[in-house]
This record gives sequence, structure tokens and C-alpha cells, in this order.
Amino acid sequence: MSQSPFQKFSGKKKNSVIKEEFRQEKKKARAEKNAYFDRLKEEKYQAMLAKRAARNKENEVSKNHPDSDSKSTRKNVSPSFPSKKTGTAKNNAVRNIPASMPLNKFLAHCGVCSRRDAIVLIADEKVKVNGQVMTQPGYKVQPEDKVVYNGKTLFVTKNLVYILLNKPKDYITTTDDPQGRKTVLQLIKHATDERVYPVGRLDRNTSGVLLLTNDGDLTQKLSHPSYEVKKIYEVKLDKHLTKTDFDKILSGLLLEDGPVYVDSLAYADSKDKSVIGIEIHSGRNRIVRRIFEHLGYDVKNLDRVMYAGLTKKNVERSKWRYLNDKEIRLLKYMNESKGKKKNATEQADSSPVKTIRQPRNPEMKMTDAEIEAAIESPLPKAKSDKKKKPSQTTSSKTDKGKTIIEKKPGTRKFKTHSEKKKHQQNGGKK
Repeated sequence: MSQSPFQKFSGKKKNSVIKEEFRQEKKKARAEKNAYFDRLKEEKYQAMLAKRAARNKENEVSKNHPDSDSKSTRKNVSPSFPSKKTGTAKNNAVRNIPASMPLNKFLAHCGVCSRRDAIVLIADEKVKVNGQVMTQPGYKVQPEDKVVYNGKTLFVTKNLVYILLNKPKDYITTTDDPQGRKTVLQLIKHATDERVYPVGRLDRNTSGVLLLTNDGDLTQKLSHPSYEVKKIYEVKLDKHLTKTDFDKILSGLLLEDGPVYVDSLAYADSKDKSVIGIEIHSGRNRIVRRIFEHLGYDVKNLDRVMYAGLTKKNVERSKWRYLNDKEIRLLKYMNESKGKKKNATEQADSSPVKTIRQPRNPEMKMTDAEIEAAIESPLPKAKSDKKKKPSQTTSSKTDKGKTIIEKKPGTRKFKTHSEKKKHQQNGGKK
């Protein structure tokens, strides 16, 4: 027999047991997958350390034998500028740039602007090389040259790295801690050799999206309040948020360091009113916790689900990934109009004389040339409107070569409709 005769007497597994088995299998497969990729990262990291050790050994050999003319020795001895790179894993290798490069290319590698815009800056005599104004974009910048723009000495931007981390709890967002607590840099120690630092801060007990980079300009932009970088948090409270407190938060609260306003507020779960989603652009210290603590709530869990358009999608807790080129571009040009308005306001406030251009008042008198041109030009035919009252008649006079437009009040020809009808019956005679 194909089937056991006692199969109908055996107890079948419950659906919950079957689902739990599937869940455990998925969990085991996910753990094996993460272990595999972690092993690959560790192998790449060890290979990079071995390559660096070999390069340092070759450099020591070249220093001990300066008369060597081999190609590899010349390549290591020749000075080079490190190139600019994005935070992707593909661009993790360092590319050598020639020892000398054109001035406009140098400005572009320093992160000032593009090469075409650099030509304009150089032509406007805004760039100095070794204390002298340089107007030639093709000037070859040497490693010992000192390039100054806008009062700031420029250096070729090192390898730029952009890392998104899904921060877990019990990690602090500092580069080092004298108390020996765990830092977020320990989670990304195999990501890069560059010195990166977190953009903004998250409390020790706050989890979620955290950006780490060595791009100083981007860090300053995202940290400045004028750009209004928005952040979304998921808050778990110790009790349900009442409708009254919900409206209070939306209308604004007055804390000890000033008023605070939220961009939006909503219940994350319609059944559980203790889970709240809040969107805010304020960067004050512990602002989300203080908002709810001000109303008598205790924040049990705080998780940042979005920061400057970046989410933790497909990034598990305590894991990280590189930003792609599109995300980096969006970060650099995010809220650019608000930054321009801020600069324009600062320039207007700093200027000693303020010129205000007012719109032309339509009631102002016309000039003689405008009046003559208006009289000579044919007027368009206006559409007839039966309900419209007869317009006032106007007449023009000339007084010493000047044209003056006077208005005469309009008069009604018939007082009543019967008078008008009698006038028509009499043939137009009163």
C-alpha cells in the first residue's frame, strides 16, 4: 500500500507549528547568509591589510635603494594626490592622480565646484597660488603649492566615504569614549580606513538611521538649522497618548529652552495609541524625548526611521551599507533653495544701504508721451453687457501743450421705462 494504514489515526501538526518551523528555517538561512557576507568582508579587509603591508615594505626598500630605476620604485616614490571617491564598495580602491594637475581640476578635486565653474572663479581672480592671484585655469599645481580660495587653504579632498548605519541600543555616537563604552565606530571598523564621524547624534538608548562620513561640507549642511533637515521617529510610550495631548503637541509646546513645533504627528497603529510617529526638523538635544516627558509620558523606545530622506530599509540592526551615487547627490543638493535664501538674507542684512524696489502704482499719473500714445492707438471693442450701467463720459483738453483727462458724471436720459416707451411711440420726440 502506498499509504500507511494507520496514517488516519496519527495526529496532524497544527498550522502554528508548521509556520514556526518555516520561521526558524528562514531565520537559520538568514543567519547563514549574514555569516557568509561577514566572512567575505573579513577576507577583503585582511587582503587590504596585506596589500598595504606589501606597499609599505616596497617603499622602505625604495628608500634604502634610491638609485633603483625600476618602474615599481618610480611609481611608489612619485608623489600623488589622493582622489575623490564616493562611499560605494566598488570605489573603495585608491586611484593615483598625477603629481601635477590643472588648477581648475585641483579646485574640483577639493570639492569647491565643478571644473567649468572653477574656470569662472579663476577668471574672476578669486583664487591665489603661493600668495599671488592666478588667472590661468591650466596652471599646473604642484604638491608644494599653496592654493587659497575665499581665505581658506585648499587641500585635495581625501577619499570621501558615506556610510548608513542602523544603530542599535547601548552604543554612543562618539569617536571615542574615556569610560570605555561601546561606540558606533566599532560597528563599522571594517568599512573603511578613513576617519569618519557621525552626522548628528543619537542617544545611547535611541536606535535607527545614522549617517557617518568624512565630508565636512555635507556634515555642516545637514547640521545647520537653516536647511531644515527632516527626521521621522517612531516613539513607544508607557501609556496611550490622549487626544488633548495630541493637539497640544501639534499646536506647539513651550519647553525650558524655548518653543518647539513638530511638522506632523500621527498614530502608528490605530489600535495601539501608545505608538506614535513624529516628524520634526529641530536638532535640539533630546528634543523628542523632552516633548513627551513635558506632558508626563515616559518614552520606552525611540527609533529613527528616516533621516534626510535616508531609511534603514534592507539594513538590519547593527548592520551598515554604503550610500549610492544618487543618494549622495540628493544629500548634497537637498534644500539648496533654503540655503540660498539664507545667504541672500545675510547679505541683505550686512549691506549698509538697502534699496527696495516698489511695484508701480496703477493710480500714478501717466506721462505726456504715454497719454498721447494711448489716444492715438485704437481701443479694442468691448463686449456689450446689458446689465452694466452706462459708463461715464470723458473729454480731453489741452492746456499749454499738456493733455489732461477729465471725467464727467453720466446722466440718465429716462427716469422710468414708461417714459422711454412713450418717447419711442412719439418717434423720438419728447
